Amino acid sequence: MPDIKAFTLLELNTLVKRTVERGLPEALWVEAELAEARESRGHCYMELIQKDDSTNTPIARASAKCWRQTWTMLRLHFERATGQIFRAGMKVRLQVYAQFHETYGFSWIVTDIDPYFTIGDMARRRQEIIRQLKAEGVFDLNRELELPMFVQRIAVISSETAAGYGDFCNQLADNDYGFRFTTRLFPAIMQGEQVEESVIAALDSINRHCDDFDCVVIIRGGGATADMAGFDTLALAENVANFPLPVITGIGHDRDESIIDMVAHTRVKTPTAAAALLISRLKATADLIADSRNRMARAVSRRMETERMRLGRLSERIPSLFSVVRTRHESRLDIMRQRIATAVTRRISVEQHRIATLSKSLAPLTRRKLTDEHHRVDMLSQRAKALDPDLLLRRGYSITLHQGHAVRRASDLKPGDEIVTRLAGGTITSTVTTPSHPSHKLP
Repeated sequence: MPDIKAFTLLELNTLVKRTVERGLPEALWVEAELAEARESRGHCYMELIQKDDSTNTPIARASAKCWRQTWTMLRLHFERATGQIFRAGMKVRLQVYAQFHETYGFSWIVTDIDPYFTIGDMARRRQEIIRQLKAEGVFDLNRELELPMFVQRIAVISSETAAGYGDFCNQLADNDYGFRFTTRLFPAIMQGEQVEESVIAALDSINRHCDDFDCVVIIRGGGATADMAGFDTLALAENVANFPLPVITGIGHDRDESIIDMVAHTRVKTPTAAAALLISRLKATADLIADSRNRMARAVSRRMETERMRLGRLSERIPSLFSVVRTRHESRLDIMRQRIATAVTRRISVEQHRIATLSKSLAPLTRRKLTDEHHRVDMLSQRAKALDPDLLLRRGYSITLHQGHAVRRASDLKPGDEIVTRLAGGTITSTVTTPSHPSHKLP
């Protein structure tokens, strides 16, 4: 077997190191996305990545390091310039040189960072988010809501331990006008990578009790400007823009306007400014009510004075009006009296004529009626005479009486009864000894 020239690993790595140093003797600028950025013992270790524009899949990857002495200065400069912390997901432009260490392998050593490249990329991303929100038609949606006149029930999204939250509540409670506000905290993480997820969860909780509140206040007390990145996401902006209650934000400073500030109903600088806004809104409502009350009182006073004057004028006209009315009604009564008298006279004349006519026809009728009645009485008299008992007695008949009543049947008598027999020439009194059979004749 022939002899083969072989390198030790150290020799091979040394050869690679010399090749790299000779091939890349100068520092180069590279643009990439931070897949990872972490500090350890003051050094910054980065994982750089490049993605395909169409598929968003990684097509290149490399490690980079920034040593402590350089990193301390670069980080401060970067955060001051961008207002953001150096974090994963950012597009960065780094000045690097190649380093191949015999023990640790290859890496890029960062010597400088261009913050303005990142600022430009952040601005581009913000503009892209704003463009998408406007394309969806939600950018101005929350601003179109009406902030209630009596805005007193406040849902607050903030960190529970934030000083700004305490300042906000204290200012509402100690307002100069004695207004009463009710607040309910929905805790959320207000800095770091979990801002988006945490604030959206708080908004979801509020939405489930939407009828219990008049508005939502998102406040962030203190904190570095570099922690504002969590408020510049599309998902959070969409949630705020579409929220059914007016959203007031007080999460930044004068020069820091996040995307949710842009889509919120109202943006203020600080938590205390948010409290001042709510107090001023209620004060404006109270002033409006007071002004309306005063205007109503003045209007009622003017109307009462007008009506008082009108009543005065009417009272002055009442005597003359009454005289006119009285004269009119007296005239009407005279006409009615004349009509009644004429009608009565006419009716009396008619009735008198009717009575005279009836009088003329009444005498013959009366005489005829009297003649008829006299004839009837004569006929009755003749019949009465024909029925006179004395005529029957004179003809030979008799009448037997018992106790004043005529006896019609022998069976009506009993032994011992006294009877009277009436004849044409007198009466006979008898005593019954034995009642006769109905077929027998009385003695």
